[in-house]
Amino acid sequence: MQPTFTSSRILQPVRPWFVVLSLLAALMLNLLPTSEWPGVPDWAALTLIFWSVRESRRVGMGWGFALGLLMDVADASLLGQHALAYVLATYIASSLSKRILWFPLAQQALHVLPLLLLVQILQFGVRMASGAAFPGLDYLIGPFVGAVLWLPLTYALLLPQYQPVERDANRPI
Repeated sequence: MQPTFTSSRILQPVRPWFVVLSLLAALMLNLLPTSEWPGVPDWAALTLIFWSVRESRRVGMGWGFALGLLMDVADASLLGQHALAYVLATYIASSLSKRILWFPLAQQALHVLPLLLLVQILQFGVRMASGAAFPGLDYLIGPFVGAVLWLPLTYALLLPQYQPVERDANRPI
């Protein structure tokens, strides 16, 4: 089910520039120094999963691979670590998109939680296989915070698509 704000608004098709802009904004949020704090979700993974569920024909494994490589270069981590995790998450999210959208937002968040955990566990496994130090259990708090943020993220990313039914040229909003 899609959220409805008022009866005088309808959901317009997604604009491709907005999807690209939101993915780049999520990438920028991942590049902030606060992304290393415990409990901060992987914004790129969360946004990729969101758009893979909502727009599975526009955002898929190619976007996951590209953003993953950018994150690998930015984090100076093993090349392909983020890319592998993002590609698997977007593949599973797009294959389960019809099922996930049947549920209310709170239950959608419960479906997204294993995907976010998969991203973290894959990255953790690749880091540990390469001989990195154990990051601690705080490393797994981010997916739970990301699942809680699924509801506000859904409203924030779908808000620009809601347009009034009757367009007025003299009214800016």
